[in-house]
This record gives sequence, structure tokens and C-alpha cells, in this order.
Amino acid sequence: MSFLTIGHRGVMGVEPENTLRSFVRAQHAGMDLIELDLHLSKDGALVVMHDAEVDRTTDGSGLIAELTLAELRGLDAGQGERIPVFEEVLDAVRSPLQAEIKDEAAARALADVMHRRDLVGRVEVSSFHDAAIAEISRLVPGVRTALIASRWGADIVDRAKAVGAQSLALNIRRLSLETVEHAHGEGLKVIGWVVNTQDHLRLVRALELDGATTDYPEIRRTGRFTA
Repeated sequence: MSFLTIGHRGVMGVEPENTLRSFVRAQHAGMDLIELDLHLSKDGALVVMHDAEVDRTTDGSGLIAELTLAELRGLDAGQGERIPVFEEVLDAVRSPLQAEIKDEAAARALADVMHRRDLVGRVEVSSFHDAAIAEISRLVPGVRTALIASRWGADIVDRAKAVGAQSLALNIRRLSLETVEHAHGEGLKVIGWVVNTQDHLRLVRALELDGATTDYPEIRRTGRFTA
């Protein structure tokens, strides 16, 4: 597979993260995949936001899990954007998506949507949590998955294989050639995050990564020549 450039929460370096505005901008920039994050609201809606709390990215406060969808809809997520639900993103852009889930409950809600809308070919699922990857793999046979890690031990490749992940998404600041070679030797792709500078792109090339997650649209263009 050719080198992949993944838009991080859309293109959060230039648009409000995890908003429809950001996802549309990422699609226009030609990102190969658009990454987003999923949480469940108090009433079970699959909402798109990174943090468990709304405080950092909206004009509200509190935990997503303690707010209803109607309450979440009333918040400004940046430049007048509203917090989207997952199916709105599916309708707003045509690009393949990488959906990060935070727990097994979100995996079950996502599985329902994936079955209903036949998304196995369009949506890759990622998580920091091994159990969430195992759960979505059980519920949606054939789904592509990626295990994410910021810090990891020597067992990271074994962990990914144990839950059936096809890819590792790893913090590029801590990534070594040894880890990449081990993963590749076991048939796993390796994506580096977050790749936002030319120095990062040079590291991507040196490590022979399969892709990069970035906050900025221009990384896709320059990355094609660098990586």
C-alpha cells in the first residue's frame, strides 16, 4: 500500500478539531483517511470529540457522559460549529475514516452503525485500549483496526497481534527503527503521529513508516515527496 496521510481530527491545525468544518477541509486537502474520536453521550449518542470533557474545545463544561445530545448540541465547538454525531460525518464527507474509540461501550455503539450502513470497507477503527479493539473485531468481522500507543513496551507488536490489529499508530517522538522493523516483520503497518514538521517527515522517511497522522493539510503535499 502507498504512503498514507491521515488528517488528525480533520485538520485541527487550521480548523476547529472534530467538527464538520475540519473534516470537509481535510477532504478538500486530499487526506487519504480522516481521523476522528468517538464518545457516548448520556443518552447514548455517538458524538465526535476527543476529550471526555467538553471544557477544552467548547464554550461549555462537564463530562460528555453526563450531558445529553441536546445539551451537547447547544455548545459552540469553535467558529460556530456544533459537536457532530458520527453519522453526520459519514454524510458530510466521502473520505475513508479512522474512528478512535475510547472504550468497549463505544465499540458496541459504533458496531451498530457499521452494520447498519455497511462501513467495513470505509471505516478503520483505532484505540489505545486493547479490549476495545478486541470488542469491535468480535462485533464487526473483517473490520480493519489499529492499536494506538504513546508509550509502550517490547510487547507492543504481540499486543497488536493478540487483538487482531493490522496496524500500529505510534508516537513518532518515541518510535525506533527496531520497533518498526519488528512490526513490519510480523505483517503490521506502522503509522506515526503527530507529524507536523519537515523534521518529522524526515524521521518518517528514515523509519520507513507506512503513513503519518498530521494536523496540517500541507503535510500531505510535502509528505508525498519526502516519504
